[in-house]
Amino acid sequence: MVDLDIKDAQVVWPEKFDAKGKVRDTGRWDLPFQIIEAVKEARATREKGSGGRQSSLFDVWSGDSGSDLSSDWKNKLIWGDNKYVMSSLLSRLAGQVDLIYIDPPFNTGDDFSHDIEIGDAEVTKQPSAIEVKAYRDTWGKGTSSYLDMMYDRLCLMKDLLSPKGSIYIHLDYNVSHYVKVMMDEIFGRENFRNEVIWRRTGAHGPLKTYGPIHDTILYYTKSDEYCFNIIKRPYMRGHVEGRYTADSSGRLKFTSGGNVLTGAGATEGESGQPWRGFNPSAKNRHWAIPGFLTEQMPDEFKSLGVLEKLETLYKKGLIEIKPDTAWPTPVRYLTTTNQGQPLQDIWAFQPYTEGSVYGTKEGIDADVKWLGPTDPERLDFPTQKPEGLLERIIASSTNEGDLVADFFCGSGTTLAVAERSRRRWIGCDMSRFAVHIARKRLLDIRDCRPFEILNLGKYERQIWQGLSFSGSQGQSVIYEYLAFILKLYDAQPISGFQSIHGRRGPAFVHVGSIDAPVTIDEVMASVVECELAKQSEIHILGWEWEMGIHDLVETEAKKKGVKVLLKQIPSDVMDPQVSKEDVHFFDLAYVQARATVKKTSVQLELQDFGIPSSDLIRDEIRKNIRHWSDLIDYWAIDFDFKNDTFLNSWQAYRTQESPRLELKSASHDYEKHGKHQVLVKVVDIFGIDSSKLLEVEV
Repeated sequence: MVDLDIKDAQVVWPEKFDAKGKVRDTGRWDLPFQIIEAVKEARATREKGSGGRQSSLFDVWSGDSGSDLSSDWKNKLIWGDNKYVMSSLLSRLAGQVDLIYIDPPFNTGDDFSHDIEIGDAEVTKQPSAIEVKAYRDTWGKGTSSYLDMMYDRLCLMKDLLSPKGSIYIHLDYNVSHYVKVMMDEIFGRENFRNEVIWRRTGAHGPLKTYGPIHDTILYYTKSDEYCFNIIKRPYMRGHVEGRYTADSSGRLKFTSGGNVLTGAGATEGESGQPWRGFNPSAKNRHWAIPGFLTEQMPDEFKSLGVLEKLETLYKKGLIEIKPDTAWPTPVRYLTTTNQGQPLQDIWAFQPYTEGSVYGTKEGIDADVKWLGPTDPERLDFPTQKPEGLLERIIASSTNEGDLVADFFCGSGTTLAVAERSRRRWIGCDMSRFAVHIARKRLLDIRDCRPFEILNLGKYERQIWQGLSFSGSQGQSVIYEYLAFILKLYDAQPISGFQSIHGRRGPAFVHVGSIDAPVTIDEVMASVVECELAKQSEIHILGWEWEMGIHDLVETEAKKKGVKVLLKQIPSDVMDPQVSKEDVHFFDLAYVQARATVKKTSVQLELQDFGIPSSDLIRDEIRKNIRHWSDLIDYWAIDFDFKNDTFLNSWQAYRTQESPRLELKSASHDYEKHGKHQVLVKVVDIFGIDSSKLLEVEV
């Protein structure tokens, strides 16, 4: 029998312990981050920051950026598995994150489904195989697999939090009780601060049980030195009108009830002495001044005696003596320091009902509201939370310049609120589509600061390769990798070539390296071998691609009489539970753009686009595609691309308010004549990137 390593009450599930009964290691990796896009950052700024060095195709975040808004810090939007992402952040940001808010999956099947528009029709984007994997890993074995997923990630979050840091975990009734016990174990029961109940909706229709209308938000801190700002909820209008009246100066004054100035128990000394005809000792009581009155007075007020304080407050109108009052009454005004009630731990959505106690329609009890179907803030993202919820959390637990993180960022609500409130931020999501939605949302913020889009790219794939292939039976890891990809592509390995790895029907197949983009030279070497073998077709499978490869390869291959198909290796192949039938190798998208040059000015126009993932669109929806541009959601331009990080210097994208996509860019002016590379990046309605490289001369 194995003795489990249990010293206190905790939640237990089968995968938590190793064979010796010890809590298993969560696993740590330190992988470099690739900067795949810099948004709203000028090239001169980037080159100044790099000391003028020429970057590689993917710049790498070194982690030495600044720690406040006045430094070189750039906000980060990261695409990838948050377990690898958080682990890799530790070497750069351990103990530096001031607030973490997470809204992890809720055991609902629509967590990765999104509604998108194509022409005049709406279609549901189904989750990719890698997103289905996340759902299956989280819930496929029931609650235990969910707890296993959460435990690893919460341990990493604790290490990332600063000493003054806080963490808020948004949960529903299915799992909140399990996670509460888990958080006590990881963060310490002494660091539990509260359980916030958010009533997120109004009453449901008839149910056989009590209608679930609330979520739970667990609030913990790293230590007892945490940041907390008291947030006061404004008095609702109906409440103010019912209990306050205006004095001669127009200030709203409390007139019904309230604390009297006497406390229980007689006392000797000044606090028991008579004042203005009232003798507290005669009633076995004494004077006790409420704190809210003292807060409104200058510091020297504190040195006064009790009776002097009473007289001062009376002359200022803060104590009222009325003929029908047994004792003097404190007067409460709505002032700059008294604008409402400090937040409690129930945050309620309250729909307006005519004649209700919550006041007039204009003065409704406006707490944090759920997003309605017509709310302008809504992005048709099923798990989207209202910005008001995050505004409250961020204002309570951070100050300007603090670092906020959301490692299940979804549509980017946390990031948008952090951006508007002048906090630094890091967002992460495993869904490429979610990262794209968050990017558009951030770009829609006026005066949004520069930010970077990162991933772990080849480094995450290297971890997968090392864990998946052992080089057993005398075979190298590379050979096993090639055989694995060929099998998924339904191709057979062949030998006798340097660049060709397999055959699928009459076509040869080349498999790109796991840790480098497929280059034009690499493709042409395969084309030459095809020509020598008198083979007329080759398929190139790759993870990443050299910019501009599509057009150059097609032109050069035609000269040699070889047809080349460029196929994307999907991230789905890294899931051991994904079958061959689940994996789709899509053609690279076709992007056609034209540059118009006038003196030193250049304007780009999109002319055509062929989506690589067209089979994701249901047949009944295809008829609604009126124009190829209906398949594009976003496009951006780097007008001075130098084979390094894509610097987004202009972009156009669809929004709910402006669904029409602009196909012509603004003009870009160069400082002097010469040749320049222009890179166009197109993101389709499924969040998949494609690019087009042009050379212009001005």
